[in-house]
Amino acid sequence: MGGQACVLYGAAEFSRDTDIAILASSANLARLNRALAELQAEVIAVPPFEAKYLRKGHAIQFRCHHPDAAAMRLDVMTKMRGVDSFAQLWRRRTTVSLPDGTECEIMSLPDLTLAKKTQRDKDWPMLRRLVEVNYFAYRETPAVKQIRFWLLELRTPELLIELAGSQRRLVKRLMNERPLLKLAEPGNEVALANALLEEERAEREADRKYWAPLKAELEGLRHEKVREMQSRNTRD
Repeated sequence: MGGQACVLYGAAEFSRDTDIAILASSANLARLNRALAELQAEVIAVPPFEAKYLRKGHAIQFRCHHPDAAAMRLDVMTKMRGVDSFAQLWRRRTTVSLPDGTECEIMSLPDLTLAKKTQRDKDWPMLRRLVEVNYFAYRETPAVKQIRFWLLELRTPELLIELAGSQRRLVKRLMNERPLLKLAEPGNEVALANALLEEERAEREADRKYWAPLKAELEGLRHEKVREMQSRNTRD
């Protein structure tokens, strides 16, 4: 659901870690535990690997020590801001076959786009590329669903104006969902670029607010871990 998914969609060349979304049921967590054991993976930060933290929206971070995945970081989540439940994500997933025949289940492009609207600087250029790659690949023979997706998610003023010029009726219907579409007219490139920046700022702020209580909880867990280590060292 992260950088590796972006690689498979053709919007990135590499990713330093692997992010996965899981169903946080008891049976599924047991299966994940077996896979983590095979990877010789250990938790490298707070919170600990417990279902209650996943269900709150935390990411559990692991480092793998198996020779075939040495030093690879694995981040596991089950809930993300602005993104549907795992069951819905799974129904909309995209299946990609790798050259060796391995099948990868990746988050659908619209869902991945929503998941990438974070406060992190690195996610916004990636988000722009994700939508652009899809637009250039399919703009000659698009489905209605794709056109709607592009109008709601394109972040390149020139491309948004180009698309809007041929989709006036749909643009009008989508203006309530994305008000900046009213600026998607030739000659409005600067105003549209500014509106896109404002849209980005609003999403970043929403993400900061979403993560504020989660970060506060993480900070508390870090302090608790430090106190436990200090207490253990004192006893030793």
